[in-house]
Amino acid sequence: MKTILVSKIDQSTSHRKSRVFLSNYIIRNENLLNDFIEIAFDIKHELHIKAFWSLELVCEKKLKLFVPYIDDFCETFPTLKDDSAIRPATKICMFLAKSNHRKNGISLTQEQEHNLIEALIDRLIQDEKVAAKVYSMKALFVLGKKYDWVHEELKTIIEQDYSNHTAAYQAATRNLLKKINK
Repeated sequence: MKTILVSKIDQSTSHRKSRVFLSNYIIRNENLLNDFIEIAFDIKHELHIKAFWSLELVCEKKLKLFVPYIDDFCETFPTLKDDSAIRPATKICMFLAKSNHRKNGISLTQEQEHNLIEALIDRLIQDEKVAAKVYSMKALFVLGKKYDWVHEELKTIIEQDYSNHTAAYQAATRNLLKKINK
């Protein structure tokens, strides 16, 4: 089964239709999830980026499937180096933060919350692409509803960084600052 999985990941592309196909395949075949996540989290594996592209959609559709892997994700996330894996990983962080904040969502442990906060702040201050920074900001904003200091840290970082970025980043920053300052 693993060779079929590897073949399906290898054949996938960055196009939405392809990523949706692979994510649906994984959801329908939950027994492959462990191998799939193992590939995604192995940053030396040649297909780890492609696996992350579809893992984002698996998490968007069925986040509860991801719960057993959150600790491993918290370890892997800070080690990601390729922008093509960082963007979906920061989006997964956003899904985790939002679900953790909902009544019927998943529950992150305090350690998981702190690990994500630390890694997201690092992503925000590093030279990342705009999408990864915006997802990081959104996740930190939600996590900051529980930890006040996060909003202060977030506000400081994005205000200092504001003029160095694109109009899209600045628009996202303005919206977030309005929410923080309410």
